[in-house]
Amino acid sequence: MGMSTEYAAVEPARADIDALPEPIVIEFGTPWCGFCRAAQPLIEAAFQDHPGVRHLKVEDGRGRPLGRSFGVKLWPTLVFMHRGQELARVVRPSDVQAISRAFAQLPTA
Repeated sequence: MGMSTEYAAVEPARADIDALPEPIVIEFGTPWCGFCRAAQPLIEAAFQDHPGVRHLKVEDGRGRPLGRSFGVKLWPTLVFMHRGQELARVVRPSDVQAISRAFAQLPTA
């Protein structure tokens, strides 16, 4: 587990995400997005304190059903979930503290 560095080649179905028993952070974005690239060091720093949390990077865009099911409009968007429930969301993070506050909403192991 821990932080993923590559975007998933195939996005999972929303039902599969909702069925996961463990906490997960879903990151919506694209490899060419400047905001997404700029946020990577912040996301990586925040994940250092949470190596047991699963991270799924999903390439988003027009016609991508998973991003639409979450109402994603800006990249990167990080959705913090546990057992099908969204517990926190961070859109275009500009500091590690915003991401850390969202991590604090997830249950601890």
